[in-house]
Order: sequence, then C-alpha cells, then structure tokens
Amino acid sequence: MKNSITTLFRLPLITIAIIFAGFSIGHAQAPAKPLPAVGTSAILGQIDGVKIAATVQSPSNQQTPLQIICIFEYTDGDIFNSPPALPRNVNGLVHVDEALKGMLTELRKSGLFAGHALETILITPPAGSMPAKRLLIIGLGDRNKFNAELMTRVGSVEMHEALRLGVTSYSHASDLKDAGIDSPTDSVAVNIVKGAMEAYKAENFLKDHSLTSFQPIDQITLLAGPAFFQVSSEAIKAYLATLKK
Repeated sequence: MKNSITTLFRLPLITIAIIFAGFSIGHAQAPAKPLPAVGTSAILGQIDGVKIAATVQSPSNQQTPLQIICIFEYTDGDIFNSPPALPRNVNGLVHVDEALKGMLTELRKSGLFAGHALETILITPPAGSMPAKRLLIIGLGDRNKFNAELMTRVGSVEMHEALRLGVTSYSHASDLKDAGIDSPTDSVAVNIVKGAMEAYKAENFLKDHSLTSFQPIDQITLLAGPAFFQVSSEAIKAYLATLKK
C-alpha cells in the first residue's frame, strides 16, 4: 500500500485530478427514473379536434368501444417464445390470447386469418373476457420484412374501420415488441397517428361533399408498455408540434 501511495503522488497533478474525477463520475450517477405504472395516461395533443392520448395498459384490459391489435403472419409459438417475444407478464398479445381462451392462437394456426399485411378481422369478445366491445385485428405480414412505414397504412385502415363501426374513440396496440420485433418505437407511434389522421381528413372530405356520413372521432389512445410509454409520448408530442408551425 505504501508503494502504491508513493507512486500516486509521483504522478503529475493533472493526472491525479483525472483519476479522482473519473472516480467521482463513476459513483455519482443519477438513479434511473422509475417506469410509469399501469394505468398511467396522458393527452398528448390534438389534430382536427381529435385528441391523441397514450396509456400504459395491456389491450386485454383497456376499456374502449374498439381495441385494435396487430399481428404478424403465424409462426409456431411466435408470441410465446421469449426472447425474442416479450416475457408473458408484459406481453399484450399473450394477454389477449389468454382472455380469449387461446382462440387468437387457434385462429392464426388454422390459417383462416393469415395475418397478411393489412388483412383485417373483427371479433366481438365474449362477455367478461375483456373490456373492449370490439376487437379489430390487423395483419402485419412477414415479420422478416417489417418496415415502420407499414404502420402509416395500418393507422389509415383502422381509422376507416372505426368510422364504419360508428365508434367515437378507439385504442391501438401495435404489439411489435410483444411479437419480438426490435422496431423503432418513436417512428411507429408517429406513423400510426399520421396514417389515422390522413384517413380522417379523407373521410371528412367525403362527408363535406355528402358522400358519406359518420360520427366524429373524439379520441385515439395508443397503448404502450411501461418501458415504451415515454418514448412514444415524446415522439407524438414532437410530431404534433410540427403541425402547428
């Protein structure tokens, strides 16, 4: 120890300063922020009178007239095998499958709903299975060819379907992380909103020319897991800010 101390004090003063500065930095990091709790919700802004919200919630537990989930073409055990799929306790697709007593998996395995890109199927969940009145499933196609731009078209499809069903609000869960896809959370969230609102403008154009009729949409809620809520929210806020310029 004596030799170590002697060697230390033979070093130039600037070297000694760097050594102790490094020690301080390594032991003075701010604690990580706790993840938001389930049920955390925020209104992020609005476009054309439609409020855009984000909520930490599983689609199997979201109270909404219409819940949207997204699913890739089926591969054996794809939503259950973790990794790459999220663990069961935070996997919204697994929760929906369990709420429907395995029928989501059976539907996919049967090939009756293939999950091709933008393919849709509408389910009325049995009473007591989940709070959503209707469940719209949108296909995402081949998981190995996924591109975040697809989510703009998904947002458009779900808005058109929501208006056809006559709901005034709906919730969206992309479920990409649940299915094991390392997707860009910020781009996905923004593209969903962008696509939905482009479709809403098109529908309003038709309505203004007496070519359609529908109940206006009051709110779109994007569901996110605790680890992705902040990233999604900040990205959407930033996008909404650009629309005001």
